[in-house]
Amino acid sequence: MRFAVLFPGQGSQQVGMGAELFEARPDLLGSAADDLLGWSLRSVCLEGPQSELTRTDRAQPALFAVAYALWDEFARLLGEARPSAAAGHSLGEYTALAAAGVVDYFTGLRVVAERGRAMADAAARRPSGMAALLGCDLETAEMIARVRRDDGGSLWVANVNAPGQMVLAGAEEDLEWLVTHGSELGARRVTRLNVAGAFHSPLMASATDELRESLHTVAAALPSFPVWANVTARPSMVSEVRDLLARQVESPVRFSDSLEDMAATVDAFVHVGPGDVTAALARRSTSGREVLVVNDLSSAAVVAEYLQQEIG
Repeated sequence: MRFAVLFPGQGSQQVGMGAELFEARPDLLGSAADDLLGWSLRSVCLEGPQSELTRTDRAQPALFAVAYALWDEFARLLGEARPSAAAGHSLGEYTALAAAGVVDYFTGLRVVAERGRAMADAAARRPSGMAALLGCDLETAEMIARVRRDDGGSLWVANVNAPGQMVLAGAEEDLEWLVTHGSELGARRVTRLNVAGAFHSPLMASATDELRESLHTVAAALPSFPVWANVTARPSMVSEVRDLLARQVESPVRFSDSLEDMAATVDAFVHVGPGDVTAALARRSTSGREVLVVNDLSSAAVVAEYLQQEIG
C-alpha cells in the first residue's frame, strides 16, 4: 500500500494536545524547544488557556512541535515502511518538510516561530480575518472576491480546501460585506473563522518579507519522500522550497488540488497531528482512497501495524 501523510495547520490546536508526547519526547518538546521559543511549550499546550494557545505566535510553533513529535514516534513504529508523499495545510507544510528531512526539527521550529510572529504583526496592522464559503466552487469564490475588489474592497481567495469549501480573506469591512452579500452571490453559507488576520492574502505582504529573510539562512536537503507545496499543488524541488514557503504566506492554499494530485500516486492518506481536519478534507477531495488518523500514540501504533500488514 502506498500512503501519504498529511499535517494540520493553525486552527487544530487545543489545550491538552500532546500530553503523552511531552512525557515521551522531552528531547523535542522540552527545555531545548523552550529556550528557542522563549516560552514554555508544555505550559501553553497543556495548561493554556485556549486564548493563549490560539495566538498566532503561539499556535504555529506549538502545532509544528506536537505534530512533528507525533510523526517521529509514528515513523519509528512504521519501521521500514515509508510514505510515498506528504503535504501539510498551511503551517503543516513546514511539518511535512521536516518529516521528509528537508529541514531539521529545530531549524523548522525556529522558522515557524518567526513566521508566527511575522503573521501576527501583519494582522495587527489592520483589522482583518477570514470566512469560509460552503456550497461554493472556486470559480464562484473568485467571482465574489473580484466583485468586492472592483468596488474598492480587499477580498481574496485564501484556501481551496475541498470541493464546496473555499475560504476568503480580507479586511474587517470586507468580511462584513461578505456575510451580508455572500449568499445572494452564490455561496450556500458564509461562516466567519476564528483567526487573527487575513492569512494567505496580500494583507500578509510584510510577513512575506520578514519570512524571506529568515528562510534565506536555511539549508534545504533532499527529501526522503516528495512534499506537495501549497502554492503550486505539486511536489516542491529543493531549489525552490524557500521561495515557495515565503510566497505561501500571501498565496492561496491549494490543498484540495494537492490532494487530488497526490491521489494518483497513493492508496491511502494518513492525518498525523492534533485533530483530524486534513483527514476530513482528504475524504471530500478524493474518492477510492482510504483515510486514516494518527492523533495520539495509541492510534499511531494501530495505524502503523495496519500499514505494515498491508504493505506486506
